[in-house]
Amino acid sequence: MKKEFSLSNGKVMINFTAKYCDTPEKLLNSEGFERVLKAYLKKIQRKNSAVYKYLCESFKDLDIESTSKELITVFKMLVTLNVSEIINLNSSYKSLLTQKENFTDMIEGIYGFWRRLERYTIISDNKTNEGLQNVSFIDANSQFSTLILNLYRKISESVSGGKPNVYRQLPAGANAALVLSHYEWSCPKEYEILKEIPFIETISLDPPFIAYPKKNTREGFFNEADKNPLSDCTINPDHWFCYPAKVGSLLSYIYFHRDFMSHGISLCNLFELASKEECINTKPDIIYVFGARDNSENVKTVFFDDLNNDIMMGYVSYGEAIDYFGYMKKMTLTLHNLIMIKRGYLPIHGAMVSITLKSGKHANIVIMGDSGAGKSETLEAFRSLGEEYISDMLVVFDDMGVLKLNGSEKPLAFGTEIGAFVRLDDLDPGYAFRELDRSIFMNPDKVNARLVIPITSYKDIMRGYPIDMFLYANNYEDVGDNMSHLEFFSDINKAIKVFKDGARMAKGTTSEKGLVKSYFANPFGPYQRQKETDILLDEYFNAFFKAGVKVGQIKTCLGISGKEKTGPKNAAIKLFEEVNKL
Repeated sequence: MKKEFSLSNGKVMINFTAKYCDTPEKLLNSEGFERVLKAYLKKIQRKNSAVYKYLCESFKDLDIESTSKELITVFKMLVTLNVSEIINLNSSYKSLLTQKENFTDMIEGIYGFWRRLERYTIISDNKTNEGLQNVSFIDANSQFSTLILNLYRKISESVSGGKPNVYRQLPAGANAALVLSHYEWSCPKEYEILKEIPFIETISLDPPFIAYPKKNTREGFFNEADKNPLSDCTINPDHWFCYPAKVGSLLSYIYFHRDFMSHGISLCNLFELASKEECINTKPDIIYVFGARDNSENVKTVFFDDLNNDIMMGYVSYGEAIDYFGYMKKMTLTLHNLIMIKRGYLPIHGAMVSITLKSGKHANIVIMGDSGAGKSETLEAFRSLGEEYISDMLVVFDDMGVLKLNGSEKPLAFGTEIGAFVRLDDLDPGYAFRELDRSIFMNPDKVNARLVIPITSYKDIMRGYPIDMFLYANNYEDVGDNMSHLEFFSDINKAIKVFKDGARMAKGTTSEKGLVKSYFANPFGPYQRQKETDILLDEYFNAFFKAGVKVGQIKTCLGISGKEKTGPKNAAIKLFEEVNKL
């Protein structure tokens, strides 16, 4: 990003490298301040609000260009002068400044408009004289936030003539701050269009971060393309960023357009950020381009197995239809899973926990199932019952993992993510508030509201855990009296059928409704490679039964009306009882 300021699609980006404002004068003189003020004036003009009518009365004829400049002049004067002194200097401002309540409403409106924008600050490695040089970027963001807050208060107090009785220390600076660098990496010629896009080296979040993407569900499947989709798209490097992610054992370069900045930033709560040393002179296993523009009429959500360069390529074209974090997360995992299948490993759409009970019993449990089956909800039920039953609990993966054979021993499980993309609707109501200080919220006021939260460390997900129980999350069968929430298979063929069918009651996490089936409950890799996965299923389930892994299904009742909370809790209790029998 070369410009000092960008305002697009409700997102503000401030380039501290091009210009850093550390005084009220610099802030009021900046291009960014004027553009935000103009955007606010256009908004109240469209609404024909009371503040707009007040400004029309004060300036006789409200022209956005001239009015914004007049207001900035008044704001500059209010930093050092009081109302009467300004009126003595320029009587034309009398109507504006003597209507204190209207002026205060305008200031509150501008401040509120600013805070409702998604705000990002950027420091890059190509510095200029006016930009930020040696100040810590965390300190710089803190000082910038304080500068805005103090300016807002100073102008308000100068007009009102007094100080407020209550001060609310609201975050007024950036929601997130980025340090960008240009890495020299082993870039094949087919990907040179991406070469000038900067990498995110460091991220600083100011949570709680709340984003409002246009969509809150994902639709359809990711399909395979017969040629590299990059050949048909256009990319302006100044509008793009790269998040280098460690997805399980794979290195992934995830490129995203600035209009989807909240999704790109949310990756830091989900995937480990790869270091500069891990990226330089390195060819990634995965390249994913999110939000490119091309000539296609419909939005593309495709992948391409680039055999020549040994890269699994993902591509999602620009459009409101893909403005949902699920498209960024799930495509990344699809690309990971496709590589794992090629290497003979089995991708698992599910959750895994390694628990030690107070009784001393220990178990590594994998619960498999598609979106809304009750995987995360059952694990959260584990957590809520923790004080009574659990000594230690480690979540290895919350959505996607991979299994690897271990000779005649139990197969090993590994995670892919350090975080979770959690559906809030089915969690304990207090959970989101307990995790408020490190969470990223998405559409918290809508159905399928989501929370992106870090839950474990990269070293923990890559340790490798021998599986004791491998369970299918059955959310559609009710559990009546004298029935169990947990049952185990003795017939390997019946077990494979249940897992391969992937039946579940859709919970609104996708566009599906009712009782649906998805191959091996995993539309993200196994579905696209069913023939290869069939071979792996026979191989791995035989290994489960020979090594003594307990294979069964856990009935979460999450799809049963009225049992969304009690179902996972009762299933967790039954699971505790089973662990005690090991």
